[in-house]
Amino acid sequence: MNQDSKTGLEIARAGADDWPVFESWAAGEGWNPGPADGGCFLAQDPDGFFVGRIDGQPVSAVSVVNYGETFSFLGFYLVHPDFRGQGHGYATWQAALAHAGDRVIGLDGVLEQQDNYRRSGFRLAHRNIRYVGPAPADLSASAGSGSGSGAGSAPSVVPVAEIGRPAIEAYDGGRFPAERPVFLDRWLSAPGHVGYAAVSNGELVGYGVIRPAPAFAKIGPLFADTPEVAETLFRALIAGLSAADGPQASRSLEVALDVPETNPAAVALAERYGMKPSFETARMYTGPVRDIEMASVYGITSFELG
Repeated sequence: MNQDSKTGLEIARAGADDWPVFESWAAGEGWNPGPADGGCFLAQDPDGFFVGRIDGQPVSAVSVVNYGETFSFLGFYLVHPDFRGQGHGYATWQAALAHAGDRVIGLDGVLEQQDNYRRSGFRLAHRNIRYVGPAPADLSASAGSGSGSGAGSAPSVVPVAEIGRPAIEAYDGGRFPAERPVFLDRWLSAPGHVGYAAVSNGELVGYGVIRPAPAFAKIGPLFADTPEVAETLFRALIAGLSAADGPQASRSLEVALDVPETNPAAVALAERYGMKPSFETARMYTGPVRDIEMASVYGITSFELG
């Protein structure tokens, strides 16, 4: 625990009992966390969440979640509105950064804070844009469609549980800066999460997950070899969540997709379905990360954990 004798700020690692603070503050900022997010996030790195308190009251929060020995991701950088502008957020930030050690750190930050992040050693990689819109009215091309055989044929779309986890982990690893088997194990099986994989000629060519959240459902990740595969998965995921929530769900379902601006096919997918930009983040890193197949990233997993 870190304590500032002048301000009374006490910074300590957060646990599962503190998750409602992270969740409610994030919801207040419009981030719309899903109900199963906390268990998945904490499973990846239980020691990576930090909260600052004054007289026992939470006033600041941040997470620095480690993936293996080379990469961390910073998120949930939040300060209670009544305590902003007093240095509590930055003090919590500094205390949490030590958890990353010498790992490269990534974040998705609000655009107006880029200069502050640069002063902490972060450099812009690309922008991400959150697109939000109503679910398509016609989802006839849904899960299970496609033969998966023959050049140019539609892929077979199957529940992600039918694909061996090593294949999912290998595919995911080419589209994320680190291996993350622990996180994927929870993310793909969390309550309410619906996942599908696309297979063509016996090869995995994409996968995605959609999860419910209070304001709108969220697709993430959405990784695919081609725009056609991405669209097939996009439709299957929405249909799958609608089916899980009941036959009337798709009529009022709002969906979000967090798109890297560097993939024009991903932007085109969102716009083709009438989704509109909601807000943007700046993906930044403190150093080089391994090569990522950005052309096959149609939706990042989350702004909080990368």
